[in-house]
Amino acid sequence: MYAEAGERHNTPHFHTRYSGQRATFSIESGDLLAGGLLRAQIRLIQAWVEMHRAELENNWRLLITGDAPNKIPPLR
Repeated sequence: MYAEAGERHNTPHFHTRYSGQRATFSIESGDLLAGGLLRAQIRLIQAWVEMHRAELENNWRLLITGDAPNKIPPLR
């Protein structure tokens, strides 16, 4: 999750990188918003979202106020 200078975001989301592929996911639903990954990777990320949704939501609020997000353990 990172702030993009000069852009206003209405949908809480985060960006992923997996085996050279990039994608964007909704924090609220876990849905794939942009990019492309294999279905198995999408399901793994959606499960990760379920486990870390509160942390993702908190990080989104931090970014909106100009603060740095906290680290969230990645998929391993």
